[in-house]
Amino acid sequence: MNKIYSGALFLCSVLGVSAQEVIWQKGIESSTQDFLSQITTTIDQQYLITGSSIRAGSGKQDARSTIRQAQGQQNNGYDYHLIKLDQQGKEIWEKYFSGQNHDFLSATVNTQEGGFLLAGTTFSGKGLDKKDDSKGGSDIWLIRINEFGDELWQKTIGSASDEEARAVIQTTDMGFFVAGNVAFGSLPFDSAQGTAQGSLRKPQGTSGTQGTRGYGSKDVLVVRLDKNGKELSQLVLGGKGLDEVEKMIPTKDGGALLGVYSRSNAVTMNDKRSMMNDNPQNTNSNSGINHQLSIINHAKASGNYGEGDYWIIKLSKDGKVEWEKNFGGKGDDHLRTLALTSTGYLIGGESRSERSGNKTVGIEEGTDLWLISLDESGEEIWQKSYNFKKRDVLMGMSVISTPNPSRGGESTHLTKGILLGGYTQAEGRIESDDETFWMLYLDQNGNEQWRKHVKGESKKKEERLSDIKLNRDGSIVLAGTSAEELGKENWKIVKLGDKLIDQLIEKQDIKIYPNPVSDYAYVEINMDAGSGMLGDGKTEADITVYDMGGRQLQSVKTKNKVTKINTQALVQGAYLVSVKINDNKTANAKLIKK
Repeated sequence: MNKIYSGALFLCSVLGVSAQEVIWQKGIESSTQDFLSQITTTIDQQYLITGSSIRAGSGKQDARSTIRQAQGQQNNGYDYHLIKLDQQGKEIWEKYFSGQNHDFLSATVNTQEGGFLLAGTTFSGKGLDKKDDSKGGSDIWLIRINEFGDELWQKTIGSASDEEARAVIQTTDMGFFVAGNVAFGSLPFDSAQGTAQGSLRKPQGTSGTQGTRGYGSKDVLVVRLDKNGKELSQLVLGGKGLDEVEKMIPTKDGGALLGVYSRSNAVTMNDKRSMMNDNPQNTNSNSGINHQLSIINHAKASGNYGEGDYWIIKLSKDGKVEWEKNFGGKGDDHLRTLALTSTGYLIGGESRSERSGNKTVGIEEGTDLWLISLDESGEEIWQKSYNFKKRDVLMGMSVISTPNPSRGGESTHLTKGILLGGYTQAEGRIESDDETFWMLYLDQNGNEQWRKHVKGESKKKEERLSDIKLNRDGSIVLAGTSAEELGKENWKIVKLGDKLIDQLIEKQDIKIYPNPVSDYAYVEINMDAGSGMLGDGKTEADITVYDMGGRQLQSVKTKNKVTKINTQALVQGAYLVSVKINDNKTANAKLIKK
């Protein structure tokens, strides 16, 4: 991949309805078609950009690439591609992870210990960076890395079927849920065993490839792992047709919420009996059916209202289904994203359905955005529809929350607003604002406050948003692809400051986390610097740590809003952290060493 890096630090307005400014923009150019899957904000407000790229012919070579080329081992397919940026948008490091065939990185999550877990789909066997053989077809490839991009462990999950990864979260016990899709349709079914031959193996030490047969052409697969990648359980969910998981988020109780695009009807008891009756040697006893059900895991219980529906599934911390809900009209409704709120959950996607089924809002034209607010039991609170143009695509959603004083302050939060991001796909000739990043800001009840198209410093012919993130300081980062011609999609990242959103976010002059601390602490500075602000690359602050007797222990200069400090040498007790900015303002906070 031939890349040219371009970055600009400048201030300008963006189609001025809301008081926004471009803080920085970064372009990562390519001569091939690159895919950007996600932007992940780290605890110190740096950014990991992840996706898939073809590295062949790259002008930038590391030692590992040089050795591979000399040995004739260089991969010419897609690789996992990672770039970490600092708070000013400057590159810190770049990494690739390669198999000998195509490897597509789909999802990334911050880990509580620092670093990331990468989840993607691999068509590669053992070789290059991949340490495990192929399980057959496409597999899920997980790689755990530290904050510098160095591999800690990796794992391949798969079977003779085709598996693909779509989402990953970390759980409260430091383990992980990985969600993806599995196609069982091509496998012969061994009715004597109640399994698809060569399908997913049973976890927890059982041998062989015994597993489950899917209900439809594609089902949802959820794998639960411990913090070291050891598999704890597998769950397959599906209806009679096609079901594809699009998003998964952690829930407050340590479980997970799955958002599935479903083109499936419910699986009836007759359907289950027919699976048992494929072999005349099987009995029709209830015990036989129950044994089959325990293997197949969870069949879809709710029928579709139309061509495609939103299918929402709540899992416990043990990976068991607690409840499921279906939402849709008579047309095609495609779920894209989920978010936590103070009252429950937000479900977002696109709809081609008029009022029908349990959809109570219509559409203006083509494909509109459809947002549903649910309580924690999955019951509907409200639903709304929004239109930009003919074919609107929702790609990301962030919720703005503030501490709720009436319910314990920092421990509970109150939803203040909702930020949506996406793009409008052109149909035929590209018109004004087609193929352009857009943002839509709503209040907590889904009422529109403003909308905006974001072009940044410059815009190419076709720009499609992949992800949007709202930072703790009220700034917004948008990441997507940008191209003048088909097949040459570059990466485009834009960071915006929004004064209206900033006013909604309650901030302290200094915030230290975690606190109490063990080895490292992060100091977040929100003090007014007058003419500038931390994070603009110019404004500077001094962070000094004192013991309670007033003795200075360490001091660092920073231009970042969030700075990591080393506390390993501190003994157990209380310390004072003092911040001075621009020699004219000082603020203090207490730090507790465990």
